[in-house]
Amino acid sequence: MTFDAVILGSGLGGLQCAYILAKNGKKVCVVEKNGVPGGCLQSFRRGGKEFDTGFHYVGALGRGQILEKLFRYFGLMELPWHQLDTDGFDEIVLKGKSYILPNGYEGFADGISRLFPHQEKQIRDYSSFLQDVGSKITDPLIKPGDGFFSVNKLLSKNAWDFLQNSFRDPCLINVLSGNSLKLELKKETLPLYTFAQINSSYIQSAWRLKGSGSLIAETLIKGIKSFGGEVYTSTEAVEIVEKNGKIEHILVNRKDGEREKIYADTFISNLSPQLTLQLVKESSCIRPVFRHRIEKLEQTYGFFTVNILLKEGKVPYFNRNFYCYSPDVETVWDISSLADQGKIKGVLVSQQVPQDEGRFATHLDILAPMSFAMVKQWKDTTPATRPQSYKEYKAKMAEECIRMACSVIPNLKDSILKTYTSTPLTYQFYTGAIQGTAYGIRKDCNNLIKTLLAPKTPVPNLFFTGQNLNLHGVLGVSITSLMTCSEILGREPLVSFLE
Repeated sequence: MTFDAVILGSGLGGLQCAYILAKNGKKVCVVEKNGVPGGCLQSFRRGGKEFDTGFHYVGALGRGQILEKLFRYFGLMELPWHQLDTDGFDEIVLKGKSYILPNGYEGFADGISRLFPHQEKQIRDYSSFLQDVGSKITDPLIKPGDGFFSVNKLLSKNAWDFLQNSFRDPCLINVLSGNSLKLELKKETLPLYTFAQINSSYIQSAWRLKGSGSLIAETLIKGIKSFGGEVYTSTEAVEIVEKNGKIEHILVNRKDGEREKIYADTFISNLSPQLTLQLVKESSCIRPVFRHRIEKLEQTYGFFTVNILLKEGKVPYFNRNFYCYSPDVETVWDISSLADQGKIKGVLVSQQVPQDEGRFATHLDILAPMSFAMVKQWKDTTPATRPQSYKEYKAKMAEECIRMACSVIPNLKDSILKTYTSTPLTYQFYTGAIQGTAYGIRKDCNNLIKTLLAPKTPVPNLFFTGQNLNLHGVLGVSITSLMTCSEILGREPLVSFLE
């Protein structure tokens, strides 16, 4: 079989790249090894309810905001989006006290200033800074020269140092960082750009789907097929074959056991860069030093997840997310190092919008950062063969997560019908993420040259896409998909709707 472009992996980045290329007249094919496409957009059904794997909420989806523009392009605005409370989309619980974050840069500054009036000027300056960063997220596409320069300048600055220099109140720093379990708060390495851009998008507006994240994958696949594209599931790429300095074809294993060659002019990998290079077994373009650099890149932490099926009419639906921290946590920026020690000291509690518009939640998720090192001893097992010791470890971690969530839902323990748990091993098995990483490769503000990857690879017709490149999360991956495709189609056909 021959295509214009083959995309390896059906995560958000892979599906978006396929959609963009197909929409622009290319004959595309997506190859996915799992039976269910979508990567972290997958959902699973337990007790008659659908739980999300990695999707929980998005930012900047209000009219005219950046994700709304992107999702309109991708045909995703027809999905049942539900806006979280604008006067409090996230609630941070620190040392027994709650802090509610409002939407809108001005509303955000007003709300936080009421809590910390002695730092009002600094808060308003910070809000203006976030607004400025958010307004320039598409600059690398629209203004490739100056845009990359301004982004790289913030990527090379340390987020923790910026906050320490901007605010003298440790509690205020905790509040401003408290809903950042959606990125890895690592003091030594986190770039200011990553911290600012992600937080900026959620301050603009925050949204859930009335349904599961799989609706996004299903809609993109429907669009790809409407443009003449193909999506093959249960089809595992086992080798990327280079010939005469270019990728000629990929070799795949079909579900029926047959091997097949798929040819194309262009290849895009939504797999991790490490796995991608492992598939390129022989290359005249990829030097050993490049392979070594990619192999040595560190992964961000993963998550331990407790999916809870609730008794009917017991837990009210809250139209916001909760971030709960143990009272002995001095700074939320320690959560990453505490996860490395196997300690759960912070959790995200997120509900799904009730399908019947009712007042009560039917199920909810609790997520806690977890290092792969904590489950490494079971890495050679599969979900069906994991021992009792693993199950006991999960039960212990689940109990701690539920205990912390009870700080915002006091009757939670008595309202549980059934619990289901997962670790970074689970995520690695079902999504292919190395070590079950939640946010891909760890970007290091002190070493951008080694940790920041471009869409181009040393092979001229092989490209990367996905959260390992620019920003993680739905917004970051969507921007990166356009950046990857602009290397193939040129910039002009892709940026008009963004300007």
